[in-house]
Amino acid sequence: MTRDVKEIFGGALAAKVRTLAPSMTRSMQRVAEAVASDPAGCAALTVTGLAARTGTSEATVVRTARLLGYPGYRDLRLALAGLAAQQQSGRAPAITTDIAVDDPIADVVAKLAYDEQQTLADTAAGLDTAQLDAAVAALAGARRTDVYGIGASGLVAQDLTQKLLRIGLIAHAHSDAHLAVTNAVQLRTGDVAIAITHSGATGDVIEPLRVAFERGATTVAVTGRPDSAVTQYADHVLTTSTARESELRPAAMSSRTSQLLVVDCLFVGVAQRTYETAAPALAASYEALAHRHRSGSR
Repeated sequence: MTRDVKEIFGGALAAKVRTLAPSMTRSMQRVAEAVASDPAGCAALTVTGLAARTGTSEATVVRTARLLGYPGYRDLRLALAGLAAQQQSGRAPAITTDIAVDDPIADVVAKLAYDEQQTLADTAAGLDTAQLDAAVAALAGARRTDVYGIGASGLVAQDLTQKLLRIGLIAHAHSDAHLAVTNAVQLRTGDVAIAITHSGATGDVIEPLRVAFERGATTVAVTGRPDSAVTQYADHVLTTSTARESELRPAAMSSRTSQLLVVDCLFVGVAQRTYETAAPALAASYEALAHRHRSGSR
């Protein structure tokens, strides 16, 4: 899908389109591009009319609507009509997330805030809650959890392990490939290994996940590419949004935002399932650190 199309198409439907576009066929992408570029015009079309306009079939139009989360084309038409009305009223977002060298700092703040919101919306829309629930269940009952991540994803790996440690679980973050593989060899059934890689192609993350998978551990991939290499060794795949990259804002910034949302979902889910032990552990950690936050402490 073109960049202009993605900028025009606002709201929750836009999040679904941007997240799911990589998994669409070319004919389905043509349907999505059409509804994105002209929601009002497409809302006025029957399923036959939209199929003719996009050079596809009625079945393709219906499959596209269902992939976007609607029971059928009628429901998609209603959503398009609502979006068209919003745009005509002037309530649709008008700002672009591209940051220019000479942008005033106020514009930078507004653009980044909008982009963060879209990233979170995209991730929430595309996240498979059944996969998430299964990953949470595995984490809650794990003997031990290893988390692999390099660079910006390594920071997210550390964030998750720190959260798990605070509720009394055993967790380790690994950003060194050799150490990660050495530890993965020790995993077994009942353990969990999580690989965090936006591209899904980071060899230093894929290798320890492969070893953990072969050792019988439950494996989870947090990635922006659900068809990438890392997923072949993942029992559960949690998809983050496909980050937009620009000269002044590398993809690592947006991808980290979506990864942190997934990490928070994992943590809260685990804390819910282990509440009887998690709550006292959190209270104990707060108490142990309280003196460091009291007024006047040095």
